[in-house]
Amino acid sequence: MSGSLWLKPGATQDTLPSIPRPRRVATPGAEAADGPRADAEPGHPAAAAACGVPAGGSSRADGVGCVHGPCADDGSSRAHGSRGGEDAGLAEDPLDELADRLHALAAVAVHPDEIAAILESDGMTDEHIRLTYGRPDSFALAEDLYARVERRHPTAAAAAPAPWHAGLGGCLLRGLVFALPGLAYVLGAPLLAGPPGRFGLPSGTVPLLAGAVAGWVWNQALSHRAYTWLGLGDRPAAVRTLLTGAPAGALAGTVVAVAVTGPGEWSAAAFAAGQALYLAAATVLLVLGRERALLYALSPLAGAGFAFRYDLPDALRIALLLASLAATAAFAAVVLLPAAAPEPSGGAHRRAGPSLAASLPYGLFGLGTGLLVLYAAVGDVLASAGPADLVAAPSAVALTLSMGPAEWLLHRFRGESRAGLRVTTTARAFRRTAATTLALCLTGYLVVLLALAVAGTLAWPGAGPPDAPRTVSLLLVGVVLWLGLLLQAFGAVLSAALVCLLAAAAQITAPAAGPAITATAAAVLAVLSCALLVRPTAHRA
Repeated sequence: MSGSLWLKPGATQDTLPSIPRPRRVATPGAEAADGPRADAEPGHPAAAAACGVPAGGSSRADGVGCVHGPCADDGSSRAHGSRGGEDAGLAEDPLDELADRLHALAAVAVHPDEIAAILESDGMTDEHIRLTYGRPDSFALAEDLYARVERRHPTAAAAAPAPWHAGLGGCLLRGLVFALPGLAYVLGAPLLAGPPGRFGLPSGTVPLLAGAVAGWVWNQALSHRAYTWLGLGDRPAAVRTLLTGAPAGALAGTVVAVAVTGPGEWSAAAFAAGQALYLAAATVLLVLGRERALLYALSPLAGAGFAFRYDLPDALRIALLLASLAATAAFAAVVLLPAAAPEPSGGAHRRAGPSLAASLPYGLFGLGTGLLVLYAAVGDVLASAGPADLVAAPSAVALTLSMGPAEWLLHRFRGESRAGLRVTTTARAFRRTAATTLALCLTGYLVVLLALAVAGTLAWPGAGPPDAPRTVSLLLVGVVLWLGLLLQAFGAVLSAALVCLLAAAAQITAPAAGPAITATAAAVLAVLSCALLVRPTAHRA
């Protein structure tokens, strides 16, 4: 993730790192004009000669003290090394040269710590800073540079386009393709009908949920690996990653669903296998930016609108489901098959990819958020909905549809924060700007989620009027999801994953305390977000 500065440790070596300094041009007679070298060892005859007194002398005739070895006294010290005829003046301050060299970077810094990070990345140790600039450490030197260099931020009009810009239309399209698969459960509901299943849930619910959760975990981690390759500019490597990872994810989801299938639930296991295949293919299309192709593949599910009012034949239901699944898999295959051909060079010079451990937190985050969404859906089922409405319950539909606006608001926060770096001149002003932007974006997402939840509840057959406690619980889940996605976007995915996992586990073990648990998780994520995202260094690209 972007966001951090170049905080590399200082160089550890025998000789101190050197900083480029202007050098004099040697001319004939310069040695005679300027006198002996002033940088000789303390006590060396040449050093004493530079002071104008014999070696071992104690003071100068003009009463000005000398800093070289035995000729140092309590008088005001002189700086040596000035050119001939200028020994009455002071030498140039090395800090002036450093300020000139770092002017472009120091002028746009909003806090001295940014300059300190630059100094450390340049290899400056505290010892070198003490000897060369007379400051105790990099932070003290950075404060002097910050005070010395005038703030000169580029205007917003002259700034380069933000890499986090995203159009609202594209984000809304992604939210739509996130929610449309829920119609598959409406079409397949009669095929899954049966006696009540385990844990008080409708028949076939356990294999469906187990397969869905397994698919979310796998595909979230797979997406991270593919996006990492895309960020490195290696699209063929991203395609190869999806080519091997997507089929493995489909197989894993099917195996998990079959493993937890009980007696009389084999039709649900077959549905879960199709669900696993769809999740794998949809992941390929979404990562590679083929949202429109996925939308076209999901168009047969529009037949679910007739299923709300008419009793469609089972053969037609199965045909619509298989048509959508086959189209999604075919589009994914069209994208991936060109990568199956071997590379001309045999891949001998292929760069090392992201580690598997780096993708694990993203899989855990997918597990935690998936369980929270399912908990909201199950709450709808246990409250009023029927067996067919588990995954397509109003709360789950509202959450999935809201992911489009949520993604756009995440981009919006990133863009506005980067703009704040250009227009604010102090760290306090930036903290205020970032906190205000965060509050506005979160509020905007909750307004959208509330509108979707109310509209979905009013339109959903048999859902009944909106219920205040369930609405509040849904909004709290929305806070957790949006802040978790925000922290994930800024690289703090492990913290977000742990909070979501703990909240989901607590809700499963203590369902009565669900709203209180979600509120606690939301508060923790809000504190983490404020602590991280009000720092200027978190927003540096």
